Amino acid sequence: MKRFPDLPPVWLAAFMVAAWLLARELPLVMAFGPVFRGAGLVMVLGGVALIGWSALWFWRKKTTIEPHHAPTNLIVEGPYRFSRNPIYLGMAAIMTGWVVWLGALGPILLPVAFVAIINRRFIRAEEASLIAAFGDEGRRYLQSTRRWL
Repeated sequence: MKRFPDLPPVWLAAFMVAAWLLARELPLVMAFGPVFRGAGLVMVLGGVALIGWSALWFWRKKTTIEPHHAPTNLIVEGPYRFSRNPIYLGMAAIMTGWVVWLGALGPILLPVAFVAIINRRFIRAEEASLIAAFGDEGRRYLQSTRRWL
């Protein structure tokens, strides 16, 4: 049997399905309306835009976007000036926007759980990989740029 594809988009999709199921089966409080749907949509679109902008820098720098592979270039431009993890920040915005769009209180803690999983499964290892690959330059970047915002 093939192993679970341990990639952030897979985790995001799983959390989004879980949020949908919770909103449907255990909504607790429903707050549907154009304001919630609009705010959720803005957050999702903002997250998608941030991911696209961030991914563009991987292409420009010709380095891997895969979290389990060693980086060949340190990206400190574009959105990486403001956050060490703008792609994960975009995913968190998508997750949060999805929960807001669903308009139910049941899945409200899932964005927090998603961020915790991403921190544990990916970010810690990626930060160690930056130090291993880029030494003092990597350390300086980690110290001078916030992990999220």
